[in-house]
Amino acid sequence: MKPVLEGMMPAVVTPLDGSGGFRADSFEKLLEKTYRAGVAGVYVCGNTGEGPQLHLSVRKAAAEAAVRSSPAAKAVIVHTGAASTEDALELTRHAAKAGAHAVSSMPPSPYYSFEEIRAYYQAIAEASELPVLVYYIPSVSTTIRTLDQIFDLCSIPNVIGLKFTDYDLYKMSLISRAGHVIFNGSDEVAAAGLLMGATGGIGTFYCLIPELFVGIYQHGRAGRFDQARKLQDRANDLIRAVLKFPPLSSVKLLLKWSGIDCGATVRPRRALSAQEQDQLRIAVREAGFEPDGFLKSPSLAAD
Repeated sequence: MKPVLEGMMPAVVTPLDGSGGFRADSFEKLLEKTYRAGVAGVYVCGNTGEGPQLHLSVRKAAAEAAVRSSPAAKAVIVHTGAASTEDALELTRHAAKAGAHAVSSMPPSPYYSFEEIRAYYQAIAEASELPVLVYYIPSVSTTIRTLDQIFDLCSIPNVIGLKFTDYDLYKMSLISRAGHVIFNGSDEVAAAGLLMGATGGIGTFYCLIPELFVGIYQHGRAGRFDQARKLQDRANDLIRAVLKFPPLSSVKLLLKWSGIDCGATVRPRRALSAQEQDQLRIAVREAGFEPDGFLKSPSLAAD
C-alpha cells in the first residue's frame, strides 16, 4: 500500500561532511527524530536540503537513504529539480528506482519562458510514473504567476498539484477547490493554509519542532483552529527568532547543538560568527525554546 500524499513533512536538511560528502548517520538520526514526532513523510533535497547546490551523487545518496530509513507508511518526496533538464530527468528516474513516492521540482530559472518551463515539467512527468508536485515559489521564480498557468501545469499527466510557497492563500484555495494536491510551503502560515484547503505542509522548521506542526495539522483537520493558531503562534516565535540570522546555517547549528551534526551549509552560504552563535542562543531561549533541546522531543504540542 502506497503512502497517502498528505500531512506534515519536514523539508529535511542534507547532512554533509567536511568534504561535501553525504553523512548518512546524521540523516538517519534526523529522520528518526521527525518520524518519532508523527510526521507523514519527508521532502528531500529541496531548498532546505540544498539540492540545487549539491553534486548529483550526493542527492542520489540522500534519496536512497530517505527511502531506506522511512517506515513503509511514510511518504518520501524527492526534489529532483536541476539547472538542466537532463540532470532533472536523471534524478527523477533515480528517485523512482530508489522507491520514492513522488518527485517535485522548482522551475530551473526565472529567465525561461513559460513555454520552456512547461516543457521542463512535462519532461519530468514523462520520466517516470511517480506523481509530480510543481514547486510554486513566485518570490524566487517569477515565470509562473497566474492561475491559468498553474492549471495548465496541473493538466500535465502525472502532475498532481503543488508545493505552494506563497502567502496568497486565496489563490491556494482556488487551486485546492479545483481538486489538486496542495502542500503549504510557508511555515509561518501552516494553520491558515490548512483552513484554505492545503493537503498538508512541507517546511524547514519542521526539522526542529515537528511536534508543533503535527499538532497544527491534527487540530486543523479536526476544525479546532483556535488550538491550531496557538501552536502556530508558538512556532512563529521560534521562526522569528531564527530568521534574525542566516536561516539554514542556524537550523543546522541548532540541530548540531541538539546532537545531530549535519555539518556546514554549502558555500557561498556562510556560518554564524561566534557572536552570532551567542545571540542565537539568547534569541531562541527568549522565544521559549531550549537551543540544546530540539532532540528531546518535549511535549510541545500540548493543548
